[in-house]
Amino acid sequence: MTHPTDHIRLLFGLKLRQLRLEKGLSVSELAGRSGMAISYISEIEKGRKYPKADKISGLANALNVDYDTLVSLKVNKKLAPIADLLRSKFLTEIPLELFGIDPSDLIELLAEAPDKVSAMIRTFMDIALSYNMSVERLYLAMLRSYQEINDNHFEAIEADAAQFLDEFAPANQRVDMGLLTNLLKTRYDVSLVVFNPMQQTDLAQLRSVYKPESRTLHLNSELSEAQKTYILAREAGFHYLGLKNRPYTYAYVEADSFEQILNNYKASYFAGAVLIRRDELVNRLTDLFAHDTWSNEAFLDLISHFGATPERFFYRLSNVLPRDFGIDQLFFYRINNTPGQTTFSLTKEMHLSRQQGPRGMVDEHFCRRWVALTILQELGFRQVHSDFGGSLCQAQRSTYADTGNEFLIISVAHPHRSDKASHAGQNMSVSMCFAVNDTLRAKMRFLNNPDAGIPSRTVNEACERCGIFDCRERIAPPTILQKKRQIDSMKEAVNRL
Repeated sequence: MTHPTDHIRLLFGLKLRQLRLEKGLSVSELAGRSGMAISYISEIEKGRKYPKADKISGLANALNVDYDTLVSLKVNKKLAPIADLLRSKFLTEIPLELFGIDPSDLIELLAEAPDKVSAMIRTFMDIALSYNMSVERLYLAMLRSYQEINDNHFEAIEADAAQFLDEFAPANQRVDMGLLTNLLKTRYDVSLVVFNPMQQTDLAQLRSVYKPESRTLHLNSELSEAQKTYILAREAGFHYLGLKNRPYTYAYVEADSFEQILNNYKASYFAGAVLIRRDELVNRLTDLFAHDTWSNEAFLDLISHFGATPERFFYRLSNVLPRDFGIDQLFFYRINNTPGQTTFSLTKEMHLSRQQGPRGMVDEHFCRRWVALTILQELGFRQVHSDFGGSLCQAQRSTYADTGNEFLIISVAHPHRSDKASHAGQNMSVSMCFAVNDTLRAKMRFLNNPDAGIPSRTVNEACERCGIFDCRERIAPPTILQKKRQIDSMKEAVNRL
């Protein structure tokens, strides 16, 4: 396996520093024994310089170790996690600059406190193994952080989408399947083939597959028109933006690098931007927010107007609201449920607000007062008793009992229309949640009207940590809360001794 030059320098510096400390020598003492400058030894230990052979020989003699021992890439167990990190693809594939990190600063951190950093890295690795975290999940978690620190708005992609619309769909022409199919065929020489997931069951969970050798895009026949249109727009995004390093399947993505995950996100963002035009969306949202009352039907009509799925519409909202309305304290999540069952699965989340919100939990039960859950229960009831096949929308003002934080939640529930073979009978709800603050009240006029038609409820995160003991919806005892209170009582007793 090859090692980048800077990584070899760092490993050498870490080994030199460790050997020096084991011998009980200061930097100045090692400099004196080896006949080198103190500053030069420091530069070596920080991974900034790699000495020539004669210098290495002098350092080996000063430390009373073999030359080969010093230059070998083998390290002891204290430095092993750092060596594993350097040998992995992490530092070479993750574009640290996206997160405002200078790679040289990270390397210097590793050099300054190798023992502590090594322990931290080992901890992260152990956690990842304990939760069976795949490389793809790690990449997706990093992408989510990248989206959040940028408020999920990228002006460069918005500009590319606007240029695309000017070129191929001027005068507010709707970007539909016909336009995209023709564009992919004539401009990018991409052929479309539809496959039946009932006949090719191994492909049932895939919405699309792109075969670069034949320039063929295979589409799942069970997808709705809105889903097919989005996939075609996403494919156009890969070609229009020149994104060569990309995944070839959707929605399942097996990534070889973070660049593939990032390019997949860019093409997806581009698709949302060309299908839901920013200017029109801003105008229609401004009109919706100016009303004195809230209308669930009007919100569903808005989604329908853009020909989008609820999830895709909410995602586009997260691109536009921070930039054009100053509404950046929000989060989005998706929950799946099978009607009649009490299990609710959080299958997607993105937080632009760090105040509150659902996150993946282990062996805990989400609060049953969330509108995202109650709307799924209502949808399931209607499906059973009235043969209802549409979508439901509900809004709710939720105040968290423990923190007092208040949120406006808009949730849409509908049958899981895609991947029918693997999601038979499932429903999903997608929800956009806004922190209720002065900015939101100024933008959404109906929030200032007590009779706006939005119910209010006190909620919490999970039954296991909830102190609302008279809650009728509770399905699990507050075990975590009780344990915390026991520990607090014990601490108070210790302080009284």
